[in-house]
Amino acid sequence: AVMRQHGRPLLRDARHTRAWPVMGGCVTVIVALGLLVRGQSRPDGFDSVIDTAVVASFSGHQRILPWLALPGSTVPLIAVSAVIAVGCLLAGRRNGFVLAVTAVPVTAFLDDRILKHLVGRTHLGMLSFPSGHAASAMTLATVLGVLLHDPARPPATRAARAAVVVAACAVTALVAVGVIGLRWHYFTDTVGGAALGTGTVCGLALLLDCS
Repeated sequence: AVMRQHGRPLLRDARHTRAWPVMGGCVTVIVALGLLVRGQSRPDGFDSVIDTAVVASFSGHQRILPWLALPGSTVPLIAVSAVIAVGCLLAGRRNGFVLAVTAVPVTAFLDDRILKHLVGRTHLGMLSFPSGHAASAMTLATVLGVLLHDPARPPATRAARAAVVVAACAVTALVAVGVIGLRWHYFTDTVGGAALGTGTVCGLALLLDCS
């Protein structure tokens, strides 16, 4: 029924896919870090080491930091999501289209409206856990991972598809460096954001395949 209504499933087998343990791991990371940093208004010892190193590394290159953080901002996120959505429509993957247009908004809602208020961690007076920039960037990287990890595609394109996903994950890492260097977030905020983006996409893909 799923294939007739939406085209190929997003995941190989909704009951046995690796998306379940991945999503469970993401939830575990978010809960564990959220409890660890709940109500904090300063970095812990681990954050201090990482954050200090990142800030020091870019002490003479401050102008590059906003560019590193840019892919996690609203306009680039909308543009990339739209390109992915159009590609899914052209490929006849309506479930992929739905995933592409809903993933970032759902992640942002969970981040800004729920988790940040539940955890209550602040950075310079602003709620910071999880990082919305890192979460959104990782959301798109995971969307690409789900859509491109497709057994129906030619095996000859496997390396190219893997390279696209690796590049998207690398962009997420650069976004994390940018927001840490700009002193918008602590390192653990970005880890929580990456877990949120990954887990949200896995959950949405499972829902779409089971609907």
